[in-house]
Formats: sequence, C-alpha cells, structure tokens
Amino acid sequence: MKKKSLFILFFCLLSALVLTFASAGRVALAQPLLPIPEINLQIGTTEAPAQLVGMLQLLLLLTVLSLAPAFVILMTSFTRTVIVLSFVRNALATQQIPPNQVIIGLALFLTFFVMSPVMATINEAALTPYLEEEITFEEAVENGGQPLREFMLNNTREKDLALFLEIGRLDRPAGRQAVPFQALVPAFVLSELKTAFQMGFILFVPFLIIDMVVASVLMSMGMFMLPPVIVSLPFKILLFVLVDGWHLVVQSLLESYH
Repeated sequence: MKKKSLFILFFCLLSALVLTFASAGRVALAQPLLPIPEINLQIGTTEAPAQLVGMLQLLLLLTVLSLAPAFVILMTSFTRTVIVLSFVRNALATQQIPPNQVIIGLALFLTFFVMSPVMATINEAALTPYLEEEITFEEAVENGGQPLREFMLNNTREKDLALFLEIGRLDRPAGRQAVPFQALVPAFVLSELKTAFQMGFILFVPFLIIDMVVASVLMSMGMFMLPPVIVSLPFKILLFVLVDGWHLVVQSLLESYH
C-alpha cells in the first residue's frame, strides 16, 4: 500500500509539471517576446516606365549576385591559387592536412589581396559614381568591366585568346579595350590552368627526389615490406619547414601576377 501511494503521488506531481509547462508554452506562443516581421510580395501594374526599369535592374543585380561564386572562381586569381596550394598538399602526401577548409580559405584571402587594386579601381570608376547617380547603369557596367578586362588580359596567353576568337568566328579586336568577354574569360581560365600546373610540376620535383632516394635506400637495405612513403614523409615535412615552404609558395603566387 505504501508503494502504491508513493507511485500515485509521483504520477500526480509529474502530471502537474506537464500541465505547467504546457500552459507556459501556450502563453509564450500567444504573447511573443519579439515582433515577427511579415514579408509581402505583390505584383501589380504601373504607369511609370521608370519603375519598370528599376525593377528590371534589381532583377539583373540579383542574377549577377547568384552568379558571383562563378565570377570569383573563373575571373580572378582564385583558380591558380587553389590549384597550386592543392599541389603542395599532394606533393607532401599529408592526406587531408591542411584540410580543404584551410586551403580554400587561404586561397580566398590571397585572391582578395591580389584583386584589391582591381576592386578599388572598379569602386572608384563605376560603383561609387553610380550610387551617387553621376553615371548611368550602362556606363557603370562599362567602366567596371575595364579594370577586370585589363587584369585578365595581362595574365592571358595570346595563343589561348586567339583560339577562342578563331573558333567563335569573332573579328580580331582593334585594341585591348575591344576584346570580347565571351572569348577572354575562357582564354583566361585556360591560361590559369596551364600556369598552375607548371607551378605544381616545379613543386613536385624536390619531393619526388626525396621519395626516390628513400625508396633506393630501403631497397638496398632489403626492407621491401616497409612502404617508402611512411619513411619519406617526415623528411619531406622537415625539408618544407626548413626552407619556409609556405612563405615561398605564397610569394611565388603573388609575384606571378603582373
């Protein structure tokens, strides 16, 4: 009987707690602490053409922002930087050290550093005058594209650019300012890939020599069952640290742009 009475008392207390929390939750839902914003999207008609033009410009801006990651990857120094840093990790054979997040983060910040003069020129020549309503939207696009065009032209091989101009049956441009973006962007990406792989090959050579030396020593000692990669990894890391490898790699990347 005593156990039964204790069980009934415990059940009553648990029921009271559940009812208390349930009532408190209903009060909290009925009276929110912070106001919840309400967003309404409406489509109507207008008699002012300027409003329609402004809406179309807004939609164009949203479209450009949605394509911003592709612009950052293909029209800046990001492609070369991230490929070279990945080559360094593969040459060291350190698996996922540094992790992908560190490689991509470092590549992004190096990209911002390299592209900062171009971005400053775009801000002065296009963005700020447009926001102050000193130039039109078309003039802002034209002024903003010139610094980016110059950067890509300075790092694009003429052979790659001629390839896309020929295949696209585009007229030979009269000057640097007349090079079309539809041929310049893929030519720039192709040149960046070639340069990145050239730098990656140069990075691989010293580490490959260490692997060959370690493998020859192990074979001469009759240690056929011991993987050479395990023995060569500490020596490669030691060499990379002694020559201050990350400093040299980043310096080479920054000096490769002109």
